[in-house]
Amino acid sequence: QVQLVESGGGLVQPGGSLRLSCAASGSISRINVMGWHRQAPGKQRELVAQISSGGATNYADSVKGRFTISRDDAKNSVFLEMNSLKPEDTAVYYCRYNGYRQAWGQGTQVTVSS
Repeated sequence: QVQLVESGGGLVQPGGSLRLSCAASGSISRINVMGWHRQAPGKQRELVAQISSGGATNYADSVKGRFTISRDDAKNSVFLEMNSLKPEDTAVYYCRYNGYRQAWGQGTQVTVSS
């Protein structure tokens, strides 16, 4: 099994920044993809960004140029730096691990509001 622990959500004003962190533990594959998804009220869960163990990244069009995903393989961790936040970024953000096993984090709330 793989366990994911997220941190870093909160309330921020439009234009502000937040950094999300996710630490994985358990049966971690050498080759994997880690990422972030989000789900706003009344909407489906959607991919925000993901990064492979080789460093390849993929972003949703809505966050390109504002969000940056990175990882620290020594700590089995993935990070999401979110800048220029907008009210439409408000959602529960979920960390996702995809390797030999798959796992979801418990979710962390991000609220962008004045």
